[in-house]
Amino acid sequence: MQNNKALERSKVMAHEVETMAYAGAVPWHGLGNKVSSDMTPNQMLVEAGLDWKVSKRPAYTTNKPNVMNIINPTGEAEFLRCEDNHFIVRDSDNKVLSACGENYIPFQNEEVLDFFKKFTDAGKMKMETAGSLKQGKDIWGLAKLEKGFKLGTNDEIEGYLLLNNSHQVGKAMTIMFTPIRVVCNNTLTMALNTTNNNRFRIPHLQMFDEEIINTAEEALGISGKQVEQFQEQSEFLVSKRTKHVHLENFIAELFQPSLLIERAKSNNPKSLPPLREEFKRTAELVHDAVETSPGAQMTSAKGTWWGALNAVTYVVDHQKKAMAEGNALHSAWFGSGAATKRTALRKAVEYAEEA
Repeated sequence: MQNNKALERSKVMAHEVETMAYAGAVPWHGLGNKVSSDMTPNQMLVEAGLDWKVSKRPAYTTNKPNVMNIINPTGEAEFLRCEDNHFIVRDSDNKVLSACGENYIPFQNEEVLDFFKKFTDAGKMKMETAGSLKQGKDIWGLAKLEKGFKLGTNDEIEGYLLLNNSHQVGKAMTIMFTPIRVVCNNTLTMALNTTNNNRFRIPHLQMFDEEIINTAEEALGISGKQVEQFQEQSEFLVSKRTKHVHLENFIAELFQPSLLIERAKSNNPKSLPPLREEFKRTAELVHDAVETSPGAQMTSAKGTWWGALNAVTYVVDHQKKAMAEGNALHSAWFGSGAATKRTALRKAVEYAEEA
């Protein structure tokens, strides 16, 4: 059964991942080109299929309503320049990645990976994975930190820096710390009273310079403080046991947010109405993951709030709607899945504090 699920996830990932390269062990989804662990950023760029550039091209329109064209048809007077309107275009195949305004500054894949290397060198890390998602609209890379930790005897957590540069307007380049639970490849999150010091953003309105690099290194704290902080959070969750009613409320609050309002109005705060039909399947998946997901029976997870958190994370990363839509990696790291996991961590800690 697990092998069938893994095969299904791999097929979905193949649809989502445009190109990819990895060093070390084969990723759980089995995709990408295997490369040497000592590759330079430029070599990784080529092997990951990221050796292409983007350009900001002016937009043109015709006398037809709602028609825009990125190519200047020289000599054809019916085509008119759209002032302040541009398109972000991949030069290798003229694929339009996004519309943008006059002030947007494209970040090239090569300079983004070079920028990321400054972090990996400072933290004595090596980039393990790089690739593109959503047909080139999102570029990403993962670099493994030297320091990780174990919960119990064999529940391993590894720390990574995650790079994301989007060739879509309105999205900044981001570098952030993300822990990964080895046994199930859950991409966990840090959200616990940490403000934003586990991530650094550069909007597409400024160029790279040494001041930005220094500020980013300081903001991220590559010394490993994030790993230590997350370890403390995780050990706390391992030490606290779940109760059935609290687990039910935890799932309900995550996947039917209106229950927060309904519970506040109720005479009995512990009494929640039943889940709406569209959320029942998700609740069933979480309950199943509590018992059967990879690592669920480890002593660190069985019957603990750490196990409950990872059940939700497993469903979000591997089983929810984003999988069916071919959007799993993007959702888990940057989209609605990441937001759900941040909320799940905060709520798990709140319930654990009451245990």
